[in-house]
Amino acid sequence: MKKRLVSILVVVLFATFSFAGKPFPADNAFWNKAFAKLADSQLTGQSKQLPLPYAYNALEPSVDAKTMEIHYSKHHAAYTKNMNDATTGPEFASKTLFQLFTEIEKYPVLVKNNGGGFYNHLLFWMLMAPASGQEPTGELLKAINESFGSVDKFKETFSNAGKKQFGSGWAWLSVNENGKLVVSSTPNQDNPLMSTTEVRGIPVLTLDVWEHAYYLQYQNRRPEYVDAFWKIVNWKEVSRRYDEALKALK
Repeated sequence: MKKRLVSILVVVLFATFSFAGKPFPADNAFWNKAFAKLADSQLTGQSKQLPLPYAYNALEPSVDAKTMEIHYSKHHAAYTKNMNDATTGPEFASKTLFQLFTEIEKYPVLVKNNGGGFYNHLLFWMLMAPASGQEPTGELLKAINESFGSVDKFKETFSNAGKKQFGSGWAWLSVNENGKLVVSSTPNQDNPLMSTTEVRGIPVLTLDVWEHAYYLQYQNRRPEYVDAFWKIVNWKEVSRRYDEALKALK
């Protein structure tokens, strides 16, 4: 009995010191409440592919028109169709896509892969725009400087996440449960909204580093593609999503 009490005390002390000054990791209830406040929370398993907000050639020379056409009309279209096909059962009738993400381990891998593929690309298109020389401003700029030291250091950190992601995946800038900006990468079509993801948060910027996103133009030169991405980031949309994320977390 004495040994058991000692063991319990050790566990309690370990937990106390491990999380001293740190909030406990947010649970699914926390994320569901936050996600429900986002504009994208209306998305369901029967969502439609939205039109591109620009022409296929609008992002040149960073991304060529042929890549954009195939990426949008073939790859994203396939993820959309496959997601809808995978979420036709009654268990999905009252679920939003974000609710599925917060308990994604409960569903078949087809839901995870295609639901992620649908949403990740939807976000990706909106976070790019024709080159205009935009840079972060306002509260977003302040948050970047606080989290990374400078815009250049942030870009280096984010770029490395994309360049060093082994195989197919995505680089992310997200707002975590503490309202701080964090950079991460995920394999395949995973994203920070998913319960199985190591670094969770609300995404405000993402970059697709699957080969289909760049291979026609850059072949195996992924670093060149990542560097070219900075010329077409839609910083106004990133800033809008950052503000929205902070409000959702309150």
